[in-house]
Amino acid sequence: MDEKVKRFIRVDHAGEYGAERIYSGQLAVLGRGPHAETLRHMRDQEVQHLETFSRLIATRRVRPTVMLPLWHVAGFALGAATAAMGAKAAMACTVAVEEVIDAHYAAQQAALDTDEALLNETIERFRLEELEHRDIGIEHGARQAPAYRLLTAIIKTGCKAAIRISERI
Repeated sequence: MDEKVKRFIRVDHAGEYGAERIYSGQLAVLGRGPHAETLRHMRDQEVQHLETFSRLIATRRVRPTVMLPLWHVAGFALGAATAAMGAKAAMACTVAVEEVIDAHYAAQQAALDTDEALLNETIERFRLEELEHRDIGIEHGARQAPAYRLLTAIIKTGCKAAIRISERI
């Protein structure tokens, strides 16, 4: 397996870990409200994604990122902080994260060799679920969140930085 594929598995594992933590943070704040079921649905899908990449980390002998402890705290904090700003801000966070992940997964798919068809199929399935999450966020008023453009720009910048860091260390 080449280094590119190892980077892909490492960063995707870290990203799905972070996504689960974001939704857990949002549920800690909004877990008894009208959006709880929707947030649980999205978190449960992220858990399935994480379990898949955890298996790939083990079976393909890929070193996980050393940043997991930071992503543990940062993901939960991002989720809780946006949820504390209100349900629409939590949904804006979802939209921002999932738009970055869509582009990230699409770039990975374009770079994968044909001998990685199973990984490509897995990434495509997860990419479509992430787009579902984005659409759910939009349907639940993400774009009406206070300072939507600023909030999503900040979150997207953080996600892109986390991706670059997790690919390498």
